Amino acid sequence: MVPTLGLSTGSAMPSAATSAGADAATTAFKEITPQLLQAERAARSSRDNQDISRLTEPVTPYAIESGDVLSIVVWDHPELNNGLAPPASSPTNPSMAMPSAGFTVDHEGLIQFPYAGKVKVTGLTEEGARAMLASRLARYIRDPNITIRVQSFRSKRVYIDGEVKQPGVQPINDITMTLMEAINRAGGMLPSADQSRITLVRDGVSYPIDLPQLVQRGVNPSSIVLHNGDVLRIRSRDESKVFVSGEVVAPRALIMHNGRLSLNEALGEAGGINPLSGDASQVYVVRRSASEPVVYRLDAQAPGALAMAESFELDPKDLVYVAATPLTNWHRTISQIFPGALSSAVTAMTPVR
Repeated sequence: MVPTLGLSTGSAMPSAATSAGADAATTAFKEITPQLLQAERAARSSRDNQDISRLTEPVTPYAIESGDVLSIVVWDHPELNNGLAPPASSPTNPSMAMPSAGFTVDHEGLIQFPYAGKVKVTGLTEEGARAMLASRLARYIRDPNITIRVQSFRSKRVYIDGEVKQPGVQPINDITMTLMEAINRAGGMLPSADQSRITLVRDGVSYPIDLPQLVQRGVNPSSIVLHNGDVLRIRSRDESKVFVSGEVVAPRALIMHNGRLSLNEALGEAGGINPLSGDASQVYVVRRSASEPVVYRLDAQAPGALAMAESFELDPKDLVYVAATPLTNWHRTISQIFPGALSSAVTAMTPVR
């Protein structure tokens, strides 16, 4: 009979795995069973139920704010349109255009217009500003016909970072800055982008967004409207890896597919359990949690194990570990105590033909 050197075949993690985690006294062990899968599925569904109600709102016209530059035309009165002179060239450098003229909204939200004086336009739409200015000029001009457009959008902006082609600041203009509009203005996502890990930071609060899940639930991502000062970050797929080690054919770090990877897929991409040294009854998943590490164990030799492995979804940074058989552990221990002795003994016992 081959000695096992004190290693259990299924009751506890092997020492190589537990040494990388927390102390066994504070580690929770769970068997992967149909009941556990059902509970995990319910917990994941509750956790992934994104509440984006604070981020969605109806599309509204652009509101003028301090810093914007307005183009104002009073038809049939060219003497009032001095703010619309075409861009002039710099006297020292003719090739460099000077800033175009217009009516800049100051820090108090006011513009200075002939005859009308100081007009507060912040918070108004173009139509609202036109109506207010027309009421002021009506004292001096009969039925003034006025056109107001925002010539330069300088008051509102969002910052887009991460896995996009053109990260940086994007101004908010008359086209409503939705989630998809912001991504498109940044040139779209890179192939390395993880669409399931988008973060929107607003007023110091982070809102995680899982784009594929929103589409699956029938929620239009364009209903998420960005505000001035928002920070949108698209994370890389490299930040959500799963590590497969132990007795598999090809231990490696695996990249999740938009936040999704099952235990069966992880083992398959690692070449499967090593048939010469792996113990299929001791497949472990080590997962970090807020309180204590959790270790899940799957007996891959049990009936229906493959179906359970396919239904068990992994989280980013999970460690999948396949333990060695008792015979493999015994062989390795003897080889470390007596290097080369075991192979020499086997060679000596082999009859010469």
